[in-house]
Amino acid sequence: MNKHEKIKLVEELAANAHVALKLVQFDGWILRFSEGHTGRANSISVIYPSSFDAEQKIPYCEEMYAKQNLPCIFKLTDGNEDLNDILSKRGYEVVTPTDVCFWNISDINMPDGNIIFFDEVEEEWLAAYFKLEGFSEKQMNIYRRMIEKVCVNQKYVAIKDNNEIIAVASLVSEGDQMLMHNVVVDKNHRGKGYGRKVCNALLAKARECGIKTCWLQVVIDNVPAYKLYESIGFKKEYTYWYMKKNS
Repeated sequence: MNKHEKIKLVEELAANAHVALKLVQFDGWILRFSEGHTGRANSISVIYPSSFDAEQKIPYCEEMYAKQNLPCIFKLTDGNEDLNDILSKRGYEVVTPTDVCFWNISDINMPDGNIIFFDEVEEEWLAAYFKLEGFSEKQMNIYRRMIEKVCVNQKYVAIKDNNEIIAVASLVSEGDQMLMHNVVVDKNHRGKGYGRKVCNALLAKARECGIKTCWLQVVIDNVPAYKLYESIGFKKEYTYWYMKKNS
């Protein structure tokens, strides 16, 4: 599998994990709309080939997002440098560069502790996730509608301390590939190893299920998270970033 094939695989997996409320397909580009909740679900994915000239397509995209009262944001990956240059000349700027890292899951033991797994999202996990992320009522409403649209295999994990969930994570999988996401630790328990524990628990469970490769996304300037994932064994495969017009 070459790099372009890997990018397509992971970007599709990520889109299936974090499903937009609405989408429009336009000559290889996918326009996603989710009332402004998260960049991935409110941006244009360009991982497929196009037939039309980008300069012709961009105004249409801008009009579509304006109709939804959303900023027009493009999600680019390695290999989209030409489009990046075109957008830069139109006043777009880079936002939130993120590395996509992978690890071929090797020997990993289930950690000790009060660890709970769910085969599908349940209210206990969801309520804890919302609390840990500090979601507003609007964000909770949008996320619930998004997660109802997820069709691929899912698993959720939570770690409890004194009967309270203090760390969560989840995965989606297709075949023997998985994406780990939604890794959050209570701010009062950070720096105590719970981030590693919740990741290792999910990875150990995935290995039991026959999953061989794990992918994850980490914002480049999130140094603590990056160090954690590197220490587990994850290695950078490619980078994605958003292009948003400077207002």
